[in-house]
Amino acid sequence: MSEDSTQVPSAVAHAAQTVKDERPDTSPPAWANRFVWQSAWKLVAVVALAALAVVVVLQLRHLLGSLTISLFFALAIIPGVEALVRRFGMRRGAAVGIIFITALVAVVLMVSFLIPAIVQFASAVSQHFTEWMDQLNAWTSDSLGGDVVDTEAAQDATAPILHAVQQWGDNVLGVLSSGLGLVFDVFTIMTFTFYFAADFPRLLRTIMRRMPPERQQVVGWVARTSIEQTGGYFYSRLLLMLICGTGAFFVMLLVGLPLVYALPMALFMGFVSEFIPFIGTYLGAIVPSLVVLAVEGFVPTLILVGYVLVYQQIENYVLNPRLSSKTMELNGAVAFGGAMAGGAIAGPMGAFMALPVAALITSIAKNTGRTYEVVAELEAGEAGVASTDETA
Repeated sequence: MSEDSTQVPSAVAHAAQTVKDERPDTSPPAWANRFVWQSAWKLVAVVALAALAVVVVLQLRHLLGSLTISLFFALAIIPGVEALVRRFGMRRGAAVGIIFITALVAVVLMVSFLIPAIVQFASAVSQHFTEWMDQLNAWTSDSLGGDVVDTEAAQDATAPILHAVQQWGDNVLGVLSSGLGLVFDVFTIMTFTFYFAADFPRLLRTIMRRMPPERQQVVGWVARTSIEQTGGYFYSRLLLMLICGTGAFFVMLLVGLPLVYALPMALFMGFVSEFIPFIGTYLGAIVPSLVVLAVEGFVPTLILVGYVLVYQQIENYVLNPRLSSKTMELNGAVAFGGAMAGGAIAGPMGAFMALPVAALITSIAKNTGRTYEVVAELEAGEAGVASTDETA
């Protein structure tokens, strides 16, 4: 076959070129290709940085938790530190040290009294359990016409628990002294708390120097509100704990409970009732009531329960409004939800820290951002509802 026979005729080639020229160009422009590639690389970089950040946060979550707890305690003791500095003219570091020593002595005394009392109580229960169950059955037989507890079955069920409590009380101090991880965590929190509280003005100035004047005013207000909310909550709870525990202590002595039981149970009731949100009141009353019931009987237990009920009303309507009205402006539903959320996130410590944090967030939301006047129709409607209620 010759070469001339394989060549495309010029007329056909010209027609094909014409069709190609008339066909619209559907390929993307050069700038679109560059944009796609740049966006893809930026997306990859963002995902990689986000993954790296997640890994770093997961690795440092224990340290971040310690820093959060330290900052909370630092904000709680700053009012006391500033009061000592103003009153006695001492340096902030010395004032923080005094508060640390006072707190350490209080904790040591509480643990020293509480643990031996728990051990002795478990020993007393194991020795007199059968006698107490017989007394309970005799009372129920006279009052209700029958026994309510099988003494042998109850003793068999509670014996392992009581033995475990006695062993725990004997070994708990050794566990605390040998728990190097716990000791290190406590030392870390105390160290950060000390530096946060002692150098708080310097740290705040360092942060605010990086901000414009308008932002500095907002940050300064948030810092002052944080200190007021956290410190006010902490010190008001301490005072309420002292009042509740002191009253419970004298009531337990009055009904005949031995001192070795009365003092730790009063400390337990005061601390749990005031520092554990919502359910603390019931937990703080149940355990001492069971102790009084086991040791002294039914009537002294009724007296203690009566004290708890009366004190709870006095605290709700007299003490709490005076001590907490200026420090904790918090709706009940918000407080309950905050405590539940804090407990779900960080356990008991999260529930303990949730209330001042929720109060701080509420204050920030209330005092920042734009606000508008309420529509007149809504105010008129609320006034009409109020007048209707008064007439009814």
